[in-house]
Amino acid sequence: MLLACGDGSPTETNSGAGETSGDGDSSDGDPGDGDPGDGDGDGDGDGDGDGDHGDGDGDGDGDGDGDGDAGFGPWCEAPPACDAAPPAPGPELSWEHLDSNLIVLAGDPQHRIRDMFYVPGETQWLMGKFTYGTIDKDLKDERVDVYVMRNCAGPWEFMGEAWTTEEGSHATVEGVEDTGGWVYLEVPLDKQLELGRHRVHMVVRGDQSSTDGFIEVVEPGTPIFLSDIDGTLTTFESEEFLDLLVGVTPMANEFAATALSTLQDKGYHAMYLTARPEFLVERSREFVAERGFPPGIIHTSLFLEGALGSAAVDYKSGELAMLMNKGLIPTYVFGNTDSDAEAYDNAGLMPLDHRVFFQFTDPWGGRRIESYGELVPEFEGLADLCD
Repeated sequence: MLLACGDGSPTETNSGAGETSGDGDSSDGDPGDGDPGDGDGDGDGDGDGDGDHGDGDGDGDGDGDGDGDAGFGPWCEAPPACDAAPPAPGPELSWEHLDSNLIVLAGDPQHRIRDMFYVPGETQWLMGKFTYGTIDKDLKDERVDVYVMRNCAGPWEFMGEAWTTEEGSHATVEGVEDTGGWVYLEVPLDKQLELGRHRVHMVVRGDQSSTDGFIEVVEPGTPIFLSDIDGTLTTFESEEFLDLLVGVTPMANEFAATALSTLQDKGYHAMYLTARPEFLVERSREFVAERGFPPGIIHTSLFLEGALGSAAVDYKSGELAMLMNKGLIPTYVFGNTDSDAEAYDNAGLMPLDHRVFFQFTDPWGGRRIESYGELVPEFEGLADLCD
C-alpha cells in the first residue's frame, strides 16, 4: 500500500543504478560540481531485496502480488502529505548562455511540472517548463536536475540531468507540445516508478530555482473523479484572475472541499482539469491545498493565455481522451460551463447524473446542483471501494 510521507527531514540523494545522464564524476553522492552521486541503492525501490518499494516480495506494498490489500487502485489510506524538505541542490553553476542572465531579469521564476497519471507498462516521462516573469520568458538550453521521492517516503533519488529545449526541438509527449523551455526526461526501465504517488522536484542549476509536481502510477480501471476549478470550485468564474492581481487565494464554494474529500475517503483519486493559463499551475496547487481539497493530479491548459470557448472544449476533450486511453475513466466529473458540459459529453461519460454541474443547466442532461451540500450525505453513503 502507499506509505505515508516522512517527517520532512530526508535530504539524502540517491540516484540508484540507472542514472540517465550527466558525467558521472561524483560517486560520493555530493552534488558538488554538478552531478549527484550514484548512492548505495539502500531504499530507492531498485528491487534489490531491501523491501522498501515495490520489490515484489509480498511485504504489503500494494504491488498487486497478492499481499492482501486492494492494490493501487483505490486509495485505501489517506494520500501521503508529500511535504518533505527538498534535496540539497548542489552549488550554483554558471549559465551556459550569456542571454540567460537577461532572461532571469524578466521576473520571478514561473516554473511548473506537468503532473501525470501513468499505468504500468507505459513509458514514463518527467516533464517541466521553466520560465521567468509575467511575460513567461522561456529558459533555453540550460541544465535542470531532476529528483524523485518515491511514494513520498524518501529518500530523494537523483534521476538525471536534462536541458531546457529550444521551441520545437522535442517531439510532443502526452499532449505536451514543445513550446520552448521544456524538460523531457524519460525514466529508464530500470528506474521506473512503481504503483503509488510520487513527488518530482526539478532544480535549475544556474540559479537554484526549483519547482515540484506529482506522478501517480495506478492500475487501469482505478476509480477517479475529475473537476474543473474556476466557477466550479471557486466562487465565480473570473475570481482567480482578480485575486491574482492582489496576490490572494480564491475562496471556494461552500461544502465543495468536503464533498470531494468524501469521494477520496471512499477510495477515488482526484484530478483537476482547468483551462487556465499554464503559468497558473502553482497557484492552482495553492488553491487546492489551502482550501482543503484532496490532493491529486492538476492539469492546466498548455497555453500562455489559457483556453476559452471551443478552445477549452478541444483541450478538455483531448485530455479526457488521453486519460481514457490509459483505462482511466472518471466516475464523477464536475463543471459549471458549456465547455465543461460539451467536453464531458464528447467523452461519453455515463451515467448522466455523475456529470455534476454547479448552478448550471447542462444541455446534454447532466445533474444540476445549487450547493455541494446536496452531495455530501450522498457521497458519505457510497460504498468504500477498499471493502
